[in-house]
Amino acid sequence: MALDEETAGRIDQPVPEEAEREARLTPAEAIERMRINVPVRGNRKLRTVIERVNADKQIKGWWHVSNVNAVARMEINDHSWVHVQIVANIALKLLRQLTKHGVESAMVRDYGMTNDDAEVVVTLAALMHCIGMSIHRHGHEDFSLFLSEPKMRELLTGLYDEPERTVVVSEVLQAIISHRADGEPLTTDAGIVRVADALDMAKGRSRIGFERGRVSMHSLSAAAIEDVTITDGEERPILIEILMNNSSGLFQVDGLLRAKLRGSGLEPYVEVVAHIDTETERRLVPVYRLDV
Repeated sequence: MALDEETAGRIDQPVPEEAEREARLTPAEAIERMRINVPVRGNRKLRTVIERVNADKQIKGWWHVSNVNAVARMEINDHSWVHVQIVANIALKLLRQLTKHGVESAMVRDYGMTNDDAEVVVTLAALMHCIGMSIHRHGHEDFSLFLSEPKMRELLTGLYDEPERTVVVSEVLQAIISHRADGEPLTTDAGIVRVADALDMAKGRSRIGFERGRVSMHSLSAAAIEDVTITDGEERPILIEILMNNSSGLFQVDGLLRAKLRGSGLEPYVEVVAHIDTETERRLVPVYRLDV
């Protein structure tokens, strides 16, 4: 079932036990349950890409190995198909918010292509951005490039002729490499993927270290994030609201999200507001607005 616009970007993360259980499945068992859902609306190309991805056992195999490396071996946060689906939905939501408010995508501005093509770019980048984790955490952005390039050409066969297919692939690769910590997105489309990756911060994704007793600012702050919503802003096209259960979540907002938002190209278009959902701490930090 395709997601509607209200659901997009708000998929619940698995609890840590489920994420670990999935990492322990056999490859065949793991890929059997994988199915990407995004709100494709009337975008025929995007619908076809998603259908092809859902039928592709190699892509699903990369997602499974990535999660085994992340969860079972390195004991860090979830890097499964659930993560990439959430990032894809958030990326589409951000792109459509900008389009609705008259902000042109790079595909339209620089190539005279369409918003549908921009949706294909950000979705593919989201789905492929961390498949390099199947090789190693360190340098995984680079590994994602050479794994995904031939696969994307395969997925786009019949949807784009040359040179448009090379344009789409190149823009996806640029978005993938730009999501790294020191990435420098050259377009708002790439910046969208970078910020969408950072916004998968709800506590279900990041509690593994915390629940295994590795208490740190990273694990405490990750466990503090209850929910993230994306709506129209009052002064800017996008309002990102983050609900926290305690003030340690400000580390995720002020430290990690700020780093990904800065330099993304989205700074003029985004407001970020954090709320604390407990009466005691609400008096201490009633509302926190991120300034980038």
